[in-house]
Amino acid sequence: MLIKKSNMVKAAPKKIAKKSQSGAKKNDKTGYEAEQITVLEGLEPVRRRPGMYIGNTAEAGLHHLLWEVVDNGIDEAMSGYANEITVRLFKENGADICQVEDNGRGIPVGIHKQTKVSALETVLTKLHAGGKFGEGGYKVSGGLHGVGVSVVNALSEWLRAEIKRENKLWSQEYKYGKPIKRVKAVGSAKGTGTTITFKPDPKIFTSTQFDWKTIIDHLRQQAYLTKGIRINVIDEREKVTYFSKRFNKNIAVPKNQYSFLFEGGIASYIKHLNINNTPKHEHVFYIDKEVSGTQVEIALQYTDEFTETVLPFCNNIHNPEGGMHLMGFRTALTRTLNNFARNKGYIKEKDDNLSGEDVREGLNSIISVKLTDPQFEGQTKAKLGNIEARTAVEAVMNEWLAIFLEENPRDAEAIIGKCVLASRARLAARAARETVLRKGALEGLTLPGKLSDCSSRNPDDCELYIVEGDSAGGSAKQGRSREFQAILPLRGKILNVERARLDKMLANNEIKSLIIAMGTNIGEQFDIEALRYNRIIIMTDADVDGAHIRTLLLTFFYRYFPEIIKLGHLYIAQPPLYSIKVNKETYWAYSDEQLQTKIAELNKGKKLEVVEGIEETPNDGDEAETPLEDRVIVTKAEPKINVQRYKGLGEMNPEQLWSTTMDPEKRIMKQVTIQDGAAADEIFDILMGNDVMPRKRFIQTHAKSVKNLDI
Repeated sequence: MLIKKSNMVKAAPKKIAKKSQSGAKKNDKTGYEAEQITVLEGLEPVRRRPGMYIGNTAEAGLHHLLWEVVDNGIDEAMSGYANEITVRLFKENGADICQVEDNGRGIPVGIHKQTKVSALETVLTKLHAGGKFGEGGYKVSGGLHGVGVSVVNALSEWLRAEIKRENKLWSQEYKYGKPIKRVKAVGSAKGTGTTITFKPDPKIFTSTQFDWKTIIDHLRQQAYLTKGIRINVIDEREKVTYFSKRFNKNIAVPKNQYSFLFEGGIASYIKHLNINNTPKHEHVFYIDKEVSGTQVEIALQYTDEFTETVLPFCNNIHNPEGGMHLMGFRTALTRTLNNFARNKGYIKEKDDNLSGEDVREGLNSIISVKLTDPQFEGQTKAKLGNIEARTAVEAVMNEWLAIFLEENPRDAEAIIGKCVLASRARLAARAARETVLRKGALEGLTLPGKLSDCSSRNPDDCELYIVEGDSAGGSAKQGRSREFQAILPLRGKILNVERARLDKMLANNEIKSLIIAMGTNIGEQFDIEALRYNRIIIMTDADVDGAHIRTLLLTFFYRYFPEIIKLGHLYIAQPPLYSIKVNKETYWAYSDEQLQTKIAELNKGKKLEVVEGIEETPNDGDEAETPLEDRVIVTKAEPKINVQRYKGLGEMNPEQLWSTTMDPEKRIMKQVTIQDGAAADEIFDILMGNDVMPRKRFIQTHAKSVKNLDI
């Protein structure tokens, strides 16, 4: 899960341009003539509109460059020509440089008949050029549109390609996507392969620093999906020094480096996903078969969780919206388990079949298909459209899952038992839901009494603040804009839904109030179109209890309302941590860094002596005096500065809360998005699950990086 920071400003009404009442005459000069038509040559369209090709020019777009180059090596591996890829990060004049090396066949360097330049230069400078469109280049590949490495070249300040072919080392360099010289042999070489080294263009990207964890997580996933390939990752941006007895001197080595090799493929991936869960059965179901030219690889295992984690891939590309392969998997899973359960007597003749929801509770599964001609919906490849993928997955699941259940009776009993229990719980939850969430409750007739609703009935304008406690709720209600801001105070900590079924959730008053206030219903009756607020904002105190409540709410939304997150409706308010008073002026700091910067600014950069616990009489009209432990007075400097640390929203009066945290013109909020579903699942399992040891290890690992810890 990703929480990104954004300054939120209330949208202004759209202005509609009026049409001209007079028609243009045939010979009128309109200012739109043939000379206004611009033709962009080569890679210029990429530099003009990079978002069309890599999504954005922020962190995600930057890393997309690396993925494109790595994908070329993965394609070689999937075709059986490579078994090792090495990614290196290093710095040059303070800037991040990335290098990707594979031991595949090497990009051809001969002259291309159509372009009259080398095939290497063609691939690096022409959109829709590569070995993925014609016959014989690749049987399967992740790159569908063929713009990968050429886009990397276009968006790099410089790029160097080194090719090992025909016992020679060939090299060519580019600047801003344009070749400096023709490709030439610069030496001899053994074996074959391609090495691409590039420096992202700082004029294109908002940041050109690669994130180590993002790279590690992605490349680990690629190694799972391509069994037998070794992926080395070396970060040479930071080095550590140790004394070598062998060489009798200090040796500097990269601080971070990993090597991934998984012979078990996605079966190993399932075990990794379940490392913090309790499996319901011993053996992982795993199958790798080819049906009519479609390679189907599936792994699954049930755990004692109540939610489903499914990761569908096509040609190693994650499809977050699923598609035909996921539809085939779910259809076959439900059919096969129902047939087995009835044949073995787990379901009686009078009983209803297990539903799709029943057989997916607690299921962790990975579906990976490899197609010659994948058809994705859009450049982001979020959804697979090939109907043959559904047919192939259904055929494999129908046959081999049935065999697995017959050959592993203990595993089969545990799986069916889990599904039958889920079915009973679903029926109980439905009864509870129908009792609690009657139709009228979601139409404003019985909204929670504690909800202070806004006057506007246009959901696009409205926002709901979920506030911790009655004290903060009171300040928020008084300070808000009643037109478009609603306030829902929660009493105490809500139920941890990570380990709770729906019927238990609906018995919790705080959760029930929140569901009714949002208006979407829950579970099978969930309807995102009925959401009553465009923005749902979690606003908690900046202490340990506030962080815990925020985590409980994030768990609630992630597990039961993921659509609200995916569509960008969930935010986290960021109240200030400090007020800085100088005479009668007040400034606000939202972080320790802002505090120090502001103090230095006010004192014109002078070195300060800070004395804690010195009390100062407040000016007329100021709020009551603050406890000594929360005050810091900077002395021996002019002007005298008073700094107050805010631990709770209730410490602010309504005017302060509005001006710092709720005013759309000034506030800072963090939007919650899902960047990596598998990583988010793992974090919620660790933080909110029953197993104590993973949580303890997580706290020990990250304790030193925590700021402003209140005990």
